[in-house]
Amino acid sequence: MDMYEKINELYDKRRSVELGGGDERIDKQHEKGKLTARERINVFLDEGSFVELDPFIEHRTHDFGMQPGSAPGEGVVTGYGKVNGRMVFLFAQDFTVYGGALGEMHAKKISNVMDLAVKNKAPFVGLNDSGGARIQEGVLSLDGYGHVFYRNSIYSGVIPQISVIMGPCAGGAVYSPAITDFVFMVEKTSQMFITGPKVIETVTGEIISAEELGGASIHGSKSGNAHFSCESEEEALLEVRKLLSYLPQHNDDLPPTVEEESGDDFLYDLLDVVPIDPSRPYDVRKVIDQIVDKESFLEVHKGFAKNAVVGFARIGGESIGIIANQPKVMAGGLDIDSSDKISRFIRFCDCFHIPLITFEDVTGFFPGVKQEHGGIIRHGAKILYAYSEATVPKITVITRKAYGGAYVALNSKAIGADIVYAWPNAEIAVMGPHGAANIIFAKDIRESQNPEKTRAEKIEEYREKFANPYIAAANGMVDDVIDPRDTRIKLKQSLEMLKRKEEMRPKKKHGNIPL
Repeated sequence: MDMYEKINELYDKRRSVELGGGDERIDKQHEKGKLTARERINVFLDEGSFVELDPFIEHRTHDFGMQPGSAPGEGVVTGYGKVNGRMVFLFAQDFTVYGGALGEMHAKKISNVMDLAVKNKAPFVGLNDSGGARIQEGVLSLDGYGHVFYRNSIYSGVIPQISVIMGPCAGGAVYSPAITDFVFMVEKTSQMFITGPKVIETVTGEIISAEELGGASIHGSKSGNAHFSCESEEEALLEVRKLLSYLPQHNDDLPPTVEEESGDDFLYDLLDVVPIDPSRPYDVRKVIDQIVDKESFLEVHKGFAKNAVVGFARIGGESIGIIANQPKVMAGGLDIDSSDKISRFIRFCDCFHIPLITFEDVTGFFPGVKQEHGGIIRHGAKILYAYSEATVPKITVITRKAYGGAYVALNSKAIGADIVYAWPNAEIAVMGPHGAANIIFAKDIRESQNPEKTRAEKIEEYREKFANPYIAAANGMVDDVIDPRDTRIKLKQSLEMLKRKEEMRPKKKHGNIPL
């Protein structure tokens, strides 16, 4: 056999691996509205940039009909490439090979490419489409999952890790995505659950479909396990590309700067967006859109805990993380789910040097037996902990209400805000004027000839004396009271001033956040 024959043999083997489970199974994948692993990689990465790793790895278990060479590529494609010219490492599970089930060498391929990602300080993306553990390999499959979970955990905060669920993801397989920073799901074709519908029916008698149990709409709205829910695989992959454009490559890197398409000549209608009446709702997204670079806001967890809005944007071409109360949902009050949503987002931004801007209009932590028994104390404490722990630039803009413990929790000066701005209509107080007047002036109201008139007078008295930003400003809790129309330029100036901020914390192994 000469060299040409050897080379032909190489190409034959490579073609066999690239074909995966064969044409019939590829057709079945397409019939489900799903792309193959390699098609997904081609959509996701810059054209022609993919370099494959370990294509010829094979399983070592030959029990239960698993013949040598029966799993081309071991049911997963791994390698690296570029997104917008920046290096990214990835895996894409191949459902056409044993349903993408994870075995010992499948896991080894994923572990190898994760290690390379960290050594080379680049983000890691997992395209998940797997029936779970490869049963034929028994405990070796479980051990394989353990190696992946360990790396997800140890590399957390070192490089960005993103999971895209593009098919079934069941049992132990869901815990790798759960540890990663962001989870994308595709509507109608992806599911996540610990135990599937059949097991649940057997054990508890509950009857439910896979989509109702763990589809994208459920995890995007109820459980909060998914950060992004997309209509198609192509949309999901393009959204991951967009997300990466806000993020640094690793934890020693700064977020990328893009050239700003427009200057500061925005058509400001902030004065019309936010009603002066503190009880009237409005959509905080309209405030955000008027302040950040045009069309730069990428919302995270859009369908979950809608009383808070979080996401990435840019001001002057620089990446920022935004946390905002949403007055049109639950009056913007903080509850258990929004506390988790806000805290996790703060901690991600802090890992990767992304400045935090908080738009505050909050009545307080949401009252009720369900919230108290569900642990609102513990969950709310996460916000306090996350803001206090974060050392990135932290700026707050109080747009209207800032009451009670929620005022303290949402990046007040006391817990480490670098700059706090307030609009002139801001009300900064222990509680709203109505509640405060009823407590402070209870005796006067009770003994009055006209209790309702007295109550109204006392509410106004309290509002004039305390429900304004100037007492907080006089005591150094607010750095400046600003014209709302100057918000963008003030934030731009503050971000420039804080660009080289350094802040140390006491030496310790790690803190103990109230999980």
